[in-house]
Amino acid sequence: MCVTCGCSDGAEITVTNLQTGKVESMAHEHVLPDGTVILHAHDAHEHPDREHHHIHDYHHHSTAEVHARVHHTTVSVEQNLLAKNDLLAAGNRGWLRGRKSIALNLVSSPGSGKTTLLTRTIQDLKDRLPISVIEGDQATANDAKRIEETGCKVVQINTGTGCHLEAAMVEKGLQELDPPMNSIIMIENVGNLVCPALFDLGENAKVVILSVTEGEDKPIKYPHMFRASTVMILTKTDLLPYVNFSVDRCIEYARQVNPDIEIFQVSATTGERLENWYDWLMNSV
Repeated sequence: MCVTCGCSDGAEITVTNLQTGKVESMAHEHVLPDGTVILHAHDAHEHPDREHHHIHDYHHHSTAEVHARVHHTTVSVEQNLLAKNDLLAAGNRGWLRGRKSIALNLVSSPGSGKTTLLTRTIQDLKDRLPISVIEGDQATANDAKRIEETGCKVVQINTGTGCHLEAAMVEKGLQELDPPMNSIIMIENVGNLVCPALFDLGENAKVVILSVTEGEDKPIKYPHMFRASTVMILTKTDLLPYVNFSVDRCIEYARQVNPDIEIFQVSATTGERLENWYDWLMNSV
């Protein structure tokens, strides 16, 4: 569960290997009122006395005391969950290093054009660079099927109500993918510019994707994501004549929160400036 937003509590997480048709459910974490983290939502029913005890205790404290205790518990649980996630992420990073491969965490708002850019990239580079994909969505395998049509190996992770991927999900995805040596694994995260910034998946870099059909002020509205990203790709540039979007102002905002961010302006539809992005990918492995 993400303690920050409360997502994925009780959600069923599934991993689908589109090559084999194998579908597997992953255990999820559930947090009890006392901060105990357990697996599977139904496990909470095994501790009815403990849960009742803590709820009963709260009735004997002032509102301020209860708020303080809840805040302390929330912070402690979040720290524990992120620490566990970071440990698994380090394991993923080591696993990739052993295969002389890298992973890129593609993050964006919904509808930015991540999948379109990804499929175009795979098609254009398939004879030059081995690419595999871990596709993250709350539901359906629609995007994974689009990617599979390119001939690329892809694993679908459905997060249910979850708004982001986590390192444990990526670990399972890597096992299912079994990518070749000296390759790139593209992790297409769930569309969200908030929580994915907090979760290290074991990637070598976050790549934030922003389309010209969105607000040019996204970098300063969601600074943590743009600060955490190594690359920003400004997509759908072929639509610039038809939208009210200042590229210069957007880049200025991005540099304001992250002076070192590398920026590419591309159109996956026309192919405009994609070679700059491809050169960066080729030099990354």
